[in-house]
Amino acid sequence: MSPLQNIHQGRPADTLARFLKAREGNVTKAHKMLVDCLKWRVENEIDYILEKPIVPAVYRAIRDSHLIGLSGYSREGLPVFAIGVGLSTFDKASVNYYVQSHIQINEYRDRVILPSATKKYGRHISKCLKVFDMTGLKLSALSQIKLLTIISTIDDLNYPEKTLTYYIVNAPYIFSACWKVVKPLLHERTRQKVQVLSGCGQDDLLKVMDHASLPHFCRREGSGSSRHASDNCFSLDHSFHQELYNYIKQQSAMRKPVRPVKQGSVHVALPESGSEDMDIGKALESELQKFDNQHKLNGSLEDLKINHD
Repeated sequence: MSPLQNIHQGRPADTLARFLKAREGNVTKAHKMLVDCLKWRVENEIDYILEKPIVPAVYRAIRDSHLIGLSGYSREGLPVFAIGVGLSTFDKASVNYYVQSHIQINEYRDRVILPSATKKYGRHISKCLKVFDMTGLKLSALSQIKLLTIISTIDDLNYPEKTLTYYIVNAPYIFSACWKVVKPLLHERTRQKVQVLSGCGQDDLLKVMDHASLPHFCRREGSGSSRHASDNCFSLDHSFHQELYNYIKQQSAMRKPVRPVKQGSVHVALPESGSEDMDIGKALESELQKFDNQHKLNGSLEDLKINHD
């Protein structure tokens, strides 16, 4: 398929509508966004990224430190992606590997999962739901902001309007404080997609999906993003990751190489953050820094108290 065909998957009008919506109905800006996206795909060989497997040891390290998986489908047939924000460390591989893996999941979603869901449910399905688990979110999240901003910018620029709703669950106080700072900086269309749910979110999510499709961290019988649960969709042993990795290996084997296959990560050009992303990143850094300073102050006061006693 051509780059444009890989984007629209046989639905060009719907794709044009996505880019138009992402640019607030401005035709000129939407046209530029689509052209830039096509250029990005060609220059970085995105159409072939599902033919470039990551070596098993590195892939396992990525899955252990970037927690993401497919937990099931909503009653409307939308894929439910779970993301363990609080417990993802992004410290076991290079930025290029994390970016490569993320784009592979995006492409697999668009080329395989969504078309399969469309066929299964008998209606066109072009979006997914995302459930963000904030369990374990700590001040150290400050070190992840740059990489998370890169991934977010890639999604915003090249995969616009692919998520219907973002659900936030298991949010600790640190998230709640940061959300108050970030929320006003988001576009209205983005704010409308975000729902911060109470606790693990089980009651609210059961309104849109069956219990079997709930991410494991949304089930009351389990707490937090347990990496040892048998149905843990973050695990490399989960069917989603097994099918994805096997698919990439099969695509790699089927392709007749026109040049020697390079070992190592695929170097995708990393986007420059847009003004909105920069503002959000700075706001998060500032807010997390306040928490860090307060944490140190409280620790010092506690030490003084102990020494005084």
